[in-house]
Amino acid sequence: MGNDKKNMNNPEATAKSAIQAVNMNQTSKVESPYETEYQEAKKQQAASGVKGTAIKKRDRMSGNEAVALAIKQVNPDVMPAFPITPSTELPQMVSTYISNGEIDTEFIPVESEHSSMSAAIGASAAGARALTATSSAGLAFMWEELYIAASDRLPLVLCLVNRTLTGPLNINCDHSDSMGARDSGWLQVYAETNEEAYDNFIMAYRVTEHPDVMLPMMVCYDGFITSHAVMNIETIDTDSVRRFVGEYNPENFLLNKDMPMAAGPYANSPFYMETKFNQRAGMKNAKKVIMDVCAEYEQLTGRKYGLIEEYRMEDAKYAIVIMGSAAGQTKDAVDKLREYGIHVGMIKVRVFRPFPGEELVEALKNCQSVAILDRAESFSGMGGPLGSELKAAMYDAGLNIPTVNYFYGLGGRDYTVIEARDIFRDIREIVRRGKEPVQFKYIGLRDRDADNSNEFRDFGGDDKMDIRMSGDGKKLSEV
Repeated sequence: MGNDKKNMNNPEATAKSAIQAVNMNQTSKVESPYETEYQEAKKQQAASGVKGTAIKKRDRMSGNEAVALAIKQVNPDVMPAFPITPSTELPQMVSTYISNGEIDTEFIPVESEHSSMSAAIGASAAGARALTATSSAGLAFMWEELYIAASDRLPLVLCLVNRTLTGPLNINCDHSDSMGARDSGWLQVYAETNEEAYDNFIMAYRVTEHPDVMLPMMVCYDGFITSHAVMNIETIDTDSVRRFVGEYNPENFLLNKDMPMAAGPYANSPFYMETKFNQRAGMKNAKKVIMDVCAEYEQLTGRKYGLIEEYRMEDAKYAIVIMGSAAGQTKDAVDKLREYGIHVGMIKVRVFRPFPGEELVEALKNCQSVAILDRAESFSGMGGPLGSELKAAMYDAGLNIPTVNYFYGLGGRDYTVIEARDIFRDIREIVRRGKEPVQFKYIGLRDRDADNSNEFRDFGGDDKMDIRMSGDGKKLSEV
């Protein structure tokens, strides 16, 4: 009893006991043919993949350190900023680079986030390459200015370290800040890892400054989970970064004496709608530009990116769609279940604006059921931001498969491999037993008796047989 009680508080031990329970008649671990096939394919892909022309360096950095290094390597013209947790380190590190004479960026200390975005808008309109950084309430304080930056078609970059919006007061991660600004006209890209956050910033200006786009971009990554946790990453040399990003030579800007212009003029009824239509065109064009920039970046670094990332989706029957750092835990769950022949996969939404609806539908078309995980509530009663938009895209495409929208990680609540595994079980039961989908479960909610709370925990009873079976309904020992 003592060991059982101890295991209840040990997620790793719980996971091992669950695997032992579903594998009780086997003296050794069964090697899944799907696992072997996938690993061989990955080896071949790695052997034939692009190595990259840049000089690479292995390092250990937090996400904030990695993005600060990317800022240093790009060396933008102007950075106004006001500190707010967990993005405070970014202006702190960049200002240190400036004080040490390592870059010549003009740093502007301001009295608020509203002023920070205002100064960035002014610098960008004047023809400078500008950026700022913020989180949570800082982004909310910029609200008015976000729409101005987008409608003025200014290609500035905002490093958004995701943190939940008050209230109640909370300094940890969810996506309520960026999702609240999803309709402001900004491009949005999300990072799973510190290295991806580094890469995303380097690619950002190439996208925003493209003449077919000319829209600002939020480079988003999860507060504390990504911003402060240290990971092994691979950086590239500064010369390669600067050649890739290039010089910024705007066609129209306020300080161009040969072409006088106004920025942000009053637009009444005969003109306002046309500005929105043009913003929409820029957002639509951004899809192709993002893919082109990613392809060029792959040649530089060997790292492949796109609007979405498909993980083990080749033959997946059950899929989780997710954004940000939680993709890592989900990949671990996919790998564990694949070892037992269960056809699961994951799609990481890397670019949320423009929304990759067509790409997601194409990736999900052969699935039997799908879980969509949101790290922000929209309180619409019809799902979270990712859930409602993906379901709309599936409906428009005529893709009618069972789809369940879950909420996870709000206010920094942990999201574990075990919970990801249980979500797969939940959507698998919809297909195997004809269970009616229950929408909008809160993953990890403490009150299990509350309506719409998640009731699933460790496998037990008939569920042992579920995991012992392969995706084709055969025991792995019989495959």
